Amino acid sequence: MPVAFASLVSRAPIVRHNGGMTGFWMASVTPIAPPKSANPTLRFLLYAAALTGGWSALLCLLVYGIGRALGVPFEVQSAIGGGLTVVPWLLILIVPLLAAAIGALLSALMLGRRNARRVVYWGGTLLALISLALPLRQPVDVIWSTRIWLAILHLITWFLVVPQLARIVGDSEPGASVERDT
Repeated sequence: MPVAFASLVSRAPIVRHNGGMTGFWMASVTPIAPPKSANPTLRFLLYAAALTGGWSALLCLLVYGIGRALGVPFEVQSAIGGGLTVVPWLLILIVPLLAAAIGALLSALMLGRRNARRVVYWGGTLLALISLALPLRQPVDVIWSTRIWLAILHLITWFLVVPQLARIVGDSEPGASVERDT
């Protein structure tokens, strides 16, 4: 069997992918910018927030389920009472969606402004770091495995939502699109 496989491999044609490409567009100094009509709007940002927030919520729910299966109690200090309460799975679904929607609304304030991509990216990162204080600054009664797993959920939401919103808002920066004659 190995000999037959070796003979097949030796007869296979050699394909080279790093050859020079040709085309009329290769002589262009810069690619053609998209028209201003393609600039993102609030509606597009909210759609992206629903999509990225939804995927983040599903992934967070999967991680939450794995954590529960491994025995992580997910008990945190109750906001209403003084005791510990288990974080419900529904909250794990709602919080990433809500964070993405709020992020999209705040990102919409930067549409069409200079350095919008950087402002949204670093502003979203700052908000994510501030939100990390919630699980990490729990009272002594909350065990560290719960804090770490909740921090992982925050990082998943940041990783899926913030860079995408920043990229979309960056597409509306001045100079990223041009007026076209129709």
